[in-house]
Amino acid sequence: MAKQFDVVVIGGGLVGASCALSISKKNPSLHIAVVEANQVTTDYHPSFDDRSIALAQQSVEYLQSLNLFEINAPYAAAIKKVSVSDKGHFGKTHIQCDEFAKPSLGYVVEVNPFGRALHQRLTQSNISLFCPNSVTAIKQNAESNELTLQSSEKLSAKLLVIADGAQSPTRHLLGLGFNTQPYEQGAIIANIEVAGGHNHHAFERFTQNGPMALLPMSNNRYSLVWCMRQEHIEQHMALSESDFLSVLQTTFGYRAGQFIKVGMRASYPLVYGQIESLTAHRTVVIGNAAHAIHPIAGQGFNLGLRDVQVLSDLIANSEHDLGSYAFTRQYLIKRSDDIKTVMTLTDALVRLFSNSSRVLALGRSIGLFSMDLFPAFKAPLAKQLMGQVKQGTRL
Repeated sequence: MAKQFDVVVIGGGLVGASCALSISKKNPSLHIAVVEANQVTTDYHPSFDDRSIALAQQSVEYLQSLNLFEINAPYAAAIKKVSVSDKGHFGKTHIQCDEFAKPSLGYVVEVNPFGRALHQRLTQSNISLFCPNSVTAIKQNAESNELTLQSSEKLSAKLLVIADGAQSPTRHLLGLGFNTQPYEQGAIIANIEVAGGHNHHAFERFTQNGPMALLPMSNNRYSLVWCMRQEHIEQHMALSESDFLSVLQTTFGYRAGQFIKVGMRASYPLVYGQIESLTAHRTVVIGNAAHAIHPIAGQGFNLGLRDVQVLSDLIANSEHDLGSYAFTRQYLIKRSDDIKTVMTLTDALVRLFSNSSRVLALGRSIGLFSMDLFPAFKAPLAKQLMGQVKQGTRL
């Protein structure tokens, strides 16, 4: 006999864990399960690596409402100012939280300790956790999806939530297509120590070879995301620490101060990816399993968290049966516009600032310069950074 659940979440990473905990908080009477393929140990989990993520202010407030995030956590640092510039051109702009009467524009969070904190909350909740375990087969019934696990256990779910990442094997089991388009860029990720501290100041710098982001972290460190063409990745990864710092300093300049130390470097390919449909029979797909975007604006996890927020609210307030066609259609309608907007804008930024055309360069400079001269022009950008977006309301 299959174990009966209202909601089964596949994937216990940042988005999956946040989703299960959010649904449980808002709907304590529901029976919820999480299936996670990888055992969380003291030193390894593929979703909890050395990267950092940017939490928009709206994401911070939402996680705080669920008691899932503390702004004073040792693995979190506030972003109070963001500077955007285009190397070799005059355009630049600055966005400060004071201009919008906010305590911050967001926070930078180290993935490893944050992920472990969420996993601990899962183990302490009334959510059933199947870990390590994975789904090997899915049988669709009128009133449920029946899952067969690697352990041979069977689970029945009124609503299946797929949140197992961009390479989602569960998505593949259901035959849900995922359209990908690789960028010509990859990203080097590293933690950089800076002399004199960062003063909660984040930077986005566009260069001829690709965008660079420096996000303030704890202990006077920046989280570096350095995007460049794939053929340059190996060359930069092979540099000694001193040579890497020298090239980084020359490329970025001294706006953030003097870089004095670099931690372990890692590189990742960058792709644009989108699922063909956010929903299937009694199923919704969220997070990176539904949409993969360039890290240029730090919107990836925030977009996934808005998936979580809408789904949790629907479960709490929808008049339709959980998992029914009417329910999943509501989710599709409410999330489609936001996802399309963020993916389109992010992709446009990548292509605009990766183009060497002098005409486009002049246009970029004028745009950034205008933002700095006229504060009203940068309000939409600031709202996007803080996650202040309107969800779809059509039913």
